[in-house]
Amino acid sequence: MKKISFVFVLFTFLLTACGNSDSTEELEEVTFVLDWTPNTNHTGLYVAQEEGYFEEQGLDVEIVMPGEAGADQTVAAGKAQFGISAQEAVTEARVQDIPIVSIAAVIQHNTSGFAAPKEKGITSPADFAGKTYGGWGAPVEAAVIDSLMKQEDASVEDVEIINMGNTDFFTAVERDVDFAWIYYGWTGVQAELRDVELDMLYLTDYSEKLDYYTPVITTNETMIEENSETVSAMVAALEKGYQFAIENPSDAADILVEKVPDLDEELVHASQEWLSPKYQDDAEQWGIQTEGVWRNYAEWMFDNDLLESELDVEAAFTNEFLPE
Repeated sequence: MKKISFVFVLFTFLLTACGNSDSTEELEEVTFVLDWTPNTNHTGLYVAQEEGYFEEQGLDVEIVMPGEAGADQTVAAGKAQFGISAQEAVTEARVQDIPIVSIAAVIQHNTSGFAAPKEKGITSPADFAGKTYGGWGAPVEAAVIDSLMKQEDASVEDVEIINMGNTDFFTAVERDVDFAWIYYGWTGVQAELRDVELDMLYLTDYSEKLDYYTPVITTNETMIEENSETVSAMVAALEKGYQFAIENPSDAADILVEKVPDLDEELVHASQEWLSPKYQDDAEQWGIQTEGVWRNYAEWMFDNDLLESELDVEAAFTNEFLPE
């Protein structure tokens, strides 16, 4: 009996030791920096965290807000391994030798455009003339407005452009602005919930070159060269997170609200219902990017004097980390 008891104890000890070895396996700590306050562009990230998709890939992910340096500089400097950006910003960064790379597109098509309350009477780019635009002070804003207006023999010279800073769209258009550049999936949906009727001029309705990826997931060149397995793990987890949001928008919205309780629950749910089908849209898989989209927009930026030199398109993005 003593021999049997000893064997049993030894067997139990070995099982426990093996179990402890598996459970204490260290996760790799990485930081992911957002481009802005949390919203439905980021849902897949929070789903991956809540549903354990990061852990499945061996990652312990800390999600942080961008500081004064911004997400792109933070990722480029290696202070965060991953971040959220947009094709426009990555293009500008690459031309300035800032070594960030887009590794997945969050949304397949540009859902942004110029919006105005219906009473402003802005139903086409020509109607911008004589109106006041509220923006954030980037040169690309005037270039986009002008490119749209030129199609209707009008000019951005006839638009007053002011910087509205952090003022929200609804406050701005009530106070001193006639129209602004918004993402419909958040501000447009918010207008619907407030019963504010908008005229929305989507950029993609006026030029295929303005159908760029916004937002995108980024990392830096050092991560790709030295930690490619970590990059693959991140993209694999995010792919599962966004796929969950595509298939379960309401549940995904619940997760985002739980993770970020300061958000308006009604807005998050309405926005998620609108945006979930657009993550992958007509692409063969979530996250994929094409050279044509990158080249088109880079050429548009260069032709509009927004870039000092032409973009090395092939170095700006990659699909190599997307799950097969």
